Amino acid sequence: MKLKNKVAIITGASSGIGEATAKALASEGVKVVLAARRIDKLEKLKADIETNGGKAVVAKMDVVNRVEVENMAKVAIDTFGQIDILINNAGLMPLSYMKNLHVEEWDRMVDVNIKGAMYAVAAVLPDMMERKNGDIINISSIAGRKIFPGAAVYCATKFAVTALSEGMRLELSKPYNIRVTSIEPGAVATELTQTFTDKELIDQWNDGRRDHLEPLNPVDIANAIIYAVSQPEGVSVNEILIMPTMQGL
Repeated sequence: MKLKNKVAIITGASSGIGEATAKALASEGVKVVLAARRIDKLEKLKADIETNGGKAVVAKMDVVNRVEVENMAKVAIDTFGQIDILINNAGLMPLSYMKNLHVEEWDRMVDVNIKGAMYAVAAVLPDMMERKNGDIINISSIAGRKIFPGAAVYCATKFAVTALSEGMRLELSKPYNIRVTSIEPGAVATELTQTFTDKELIDQWNDGRRDHLEPLNPVDIANAIIYAVSQPEGVSVNEILIMPTMQGL
């Protein structure tokens, strides 16, 4: 078990990709810090992991609150002594058409998807740089490569995450031995589509256009993450674009 006894923080761990990744890492012997707002779901996940022999701790956190994010890193170090892996997974996707002016949703996406990711990076970097070791996994999206109608702001945030990942890799890999991977999923069966409030977009989303597409399971993304962080120290997986076989660009 190459990852045994490493310590990983997973943001957005209460459901979807975050939950699946926490379970997958724990099954590999990783000590996991479960971070999200929904403490009840985190406690249940912790219990599930511990029932299966894993080690987990809960850190209640909203990624837009920098103090709470810094406390998340403190929980990891106080409990397990170090931070080896950050899974920067917390994100929102309330898609809407620009003309319908869902400005508050735009603000929240920018705060969570961009600033939240940067806050988490800032919280873990001091420990990783001091030890000259670490893996940072940023969950971007196919939307970080291609623009979709109704997703202009979401795509903008994911383009930012993809760019941030590459910039971090260039700055951190050689001097600090910190590997940075951008994971870019296509359609995945998660709660994200339940956050839409734009009636026009919802009607079009539900009109049958996507009925033919079988989305990825969150476990598929978790497996991609395991692949990236399991590589030998001298191997850096910079990007993984992963989509359902039937999904075109």
